Amino acid sequence: MAKKVQPVAKPHYIVGLGASAGGLEAIETVVRNLPADTGMGFVIVQHLSPDYKSLMVEILSKKTVMPVYQAEDGMPVKPNAIYLIPPKMDMKIYQGRLTLMEKDPAQRGMNYPIDLFLKALAQDQGRKAIGIILSGTGSDGTRGLRAIKEVAGLTIVQDPETAGFDGMPRSAISARLQDFILPPEQIPAQLVSYANHPIKTIPQEQNPLLHNEDALSRLFQMLRERQGVDFSLYKPSTVVRRIERRITINHIDSIEDYLRYCQRYPSEIEQLFKEMLIGVTSFIRDPEAYQLLREAYLPDLLQRHEEREVRIWTAGCSTGEEAYSLAIVVNEILQQLQIDKEVKIFATDLDRDAIQIASIGLYPEAVINDLPRDLLEKYFVMTDKGYQVVRPLREQIVFAQHNLLKDPPFTKIDLVSCRNLLIYFQQSSQLKVLDLFNFSLVPQGLLFLGSSETVGDADTFFETLDKKWKILRSRGLKRLPDHHHRHSELFDLNRRMSGQGIKPGMGAGMRDYLYDRLLERFLNVIAEHYIPFAMLVNSTNDLLHVMGDSQRFLRIPSGKIQADISRLLIRELSIPVTTGIQKVLREKKELNYSNIRLSEGSDPIRVKICPVTSKAGMEALVAVFIEDDISHHGGTERNDYNVGTATADRIIDLEHELQFSKESLQATVEELETSNEELQATNEELLSSNEELQSTNEELQSVNEELYTVNAEYQSKITELTEANNDLDNLISIIKMPTIYLDENLEVRRITPEASQIFRIIEQDIGRPLIDIAHNLVDVDLEVLINFCRAPEEECAHRVHDKNGKEYLLRVIPYKIASNAYAGIVLTFFDLSLLASSSQPRKD
Repeated sequence: MAKKVQPVAKPHYIVGLGASAGGLEAIETVVRNLPADTGMGFVIVQHLSPDYKSLMVEILSKKTVMPVYQAEDGMPVKPNAIYLIPPKMDMKIYQGRLTLMEKDPAQRGMNYPIDLFLKALAQDQGRKAIGIILSGTGSDGTRGLRAIKEVAGLTIVQDPETAGFDGMPRSAISARLQDFILPPEQIPAQLVSYANHPIKTIPQEQNPLLHNEDALSRLFQMLRERQGVDFSLYKPSTVVRRIERRITINHIDSIEDYLRYCQRYPSEIEQLFKEMLIGVTSFIRDPEAYQLLREAYLPDLLQRHEEREVRIWTAGCSTGEEAYSLAIVVNEILQQLQIDKEVKIFATDLDRDAIQIASIGLYPEAVINDLPRDLLEKYFVMTDKGYQVVRPLREQIVFAQHNLLKDPPFTKIDLVSCRNLLIYFQQSSQLKVLDLFNFSLVPQGLLFLGSSETVGDADTFFETLDKKWKILRSRGLKRLPDHHHRHSELFDLNRRMSGQGIKPGMGAGMRDYLYDRLLERFLNVIAEHYIPFAMLVNSTNDLLHVMGDSQRFLRIPSGKIQADISRLLIRELSIPVTTGIQKVLREKKELNYSNIRLSEGSDPIRVKICPVTSKAGMEALVAVFIEDDISHHGGTERNDYNVGTATADRIIDLEHELQFSKESLQATVEELETSNEELQATNEELLSSNEELQSTNEELQSVNEELYTVNAEYQSKITELTEANNDLDNLISIIKMPTIYLDENLEVRRITPEASQIFRIIEQDIGRPLIDIAHNLVDVDLEVLINFCRAPEEECAHRVHDKNGKEYLLRVIPYKIASNAYAGIVLTFFDLSLLASSSQPRKD
């Protein structure tokens, strides 16, 4: 009968601790303060020398009652146990079991075993992963913490002020990846508090947050009012995980208490907002996908339109790594094809802080390690704060804050890259975003999604080119409706939707979406024929919606696209409309201007500006109506608007002065740019030399970290050996017996003072062969005697006497260093006369 395999107990959480130089003391402190029954499994990853046998198991076993193991391949991580990475190995975790891989001995430069393990831990354990970064140099662990942060796990960083080396902690903190910054002695208490939080002890599907719609709605309203983003359009599970993290981290027991906490401390809403926007990004993420783009699809796209620039839109760009990756790939192709072509990349994200980081293009070493060395040297310059993208590449990219679900899209785009963003949206929001992308893309334009994303019901608009890496092409079948559709188009759309578009098997989200699009087109036709030109504008003068023919009143200026109504309106309407909007917002009542002329001799027009009724807490809006001023009806108060010739002339003069100032400023800027280019050339020469030194320094740094770790363990062992040596010295001084320690070559290693009674030996004779040292023993060949006893490696004893007739018991004892290992001989001489005198009766 087969033996039944007992299931292995799984830990509630698995904690990955990463440390390097100076980390031994911090690890000991954490382990010493950990309770033995946390229910967690602990995996410690260090930078170890490949030529050194680690003593960490022995050292840590003295600090805790938990079992401490050196990891073996396939070993399961059990609760209340500690596992250590062995030398010469990299380590991952899969399905709760540790997997070991031999390091490549030919690998040069820095090694990142902490990043490797923490990223695997995040992928394997999800929100039950905990990452801790302790003392160490360099930036290992930063990318691993990012991976744990992305799956809503817990991240802790040692306070740099308490670290022997603060490089690794500061790298993680500068990337804003820490949930807590703590000294080592406080980390165990935080772990226990986090793991035992009430909300963590219930199954995810029973989470009360998922069923408390009122509390979630109130939180969404607070986020909408203070951050301008509606998270009710995101998937509930994604939002709830982030809220749950903030509740746990702040040690709050319920969603109701958290709401009160947010009301009392408004800064928490900002923290929650940032929590929602954790960016999943890296340079050349999924290299195979980028290689496919580079070889199969981008060359054709870049050669397709020779007469215009290439336009790329990276939506949800986070801190810019994806945008710069695309820019690098595109520039590499252009150089390979020997094509001189303008490239413009629009990179947008909801997170203002991330956009600021992206626009600077400065990244720590941990972030740029995903890049091949040749691309790093070509497109980055090293500074004292990290690696910065070269200026020509930065100038190809326009970074801007942008809300995909609210703001208008870009146009005439050749490639849209939106990776791992749609998965966070509900289906209706996904369809809206995909339609915006379809509107933005030129015919045959490419859409690049995340590997786990699909277009769903919007596959009518896109052709799949690669299923694995989600590279699609726009079919060019559909566009967002403009404001010039005719009745025939509406009828044709209605016919198509009735006969072909909406089918019984079509998803409900797509069906509702298409009906909304039909209504939108219907309203556009009504607006064109029966409603005057109208605009919807918010309190910051952003144009939100337009109805009617806009060609007479609106213009699209060159440069970066902005929704500012003052820039979009023609000059004759800009002043009256913008000043009128602010007056209506201030006074909350309708305003009318009449007798406005767009040019001398033209028919007058009138402008009506009305406040739009909204609920408390919602954004203030106004509606602007512009129509021909055919007659003056009574009723609402009207104001003739006439700028006047003198005023108009003055405005023109001021505009000329402003233009002159701009040109002067531009000339100054160009002079500064010329000087900067010269400095840049000099700087690049210095950087070239510096990069060579940096390469050598990285190798030395790696060796230095390993040596420091070895030295720390040796220091601990030296302390133990010193204590043992002191004990031995005291023992020797107490027994007062002639004793000589010999090594394998029968050379003297240690003597007791009493040995000089038999041998003519002093401290300076240590290291000499014993047979070269004179003695006063009679008829004794010590070399023969010692070799005779050493052969069987067993203790021997013989009676010998000296020239004075004193008799000794000579014991020859093998010096054992392990169960079956010997490293010398010990000779002891016991004075038998002492035994004889002690056996005689005492005389009174």
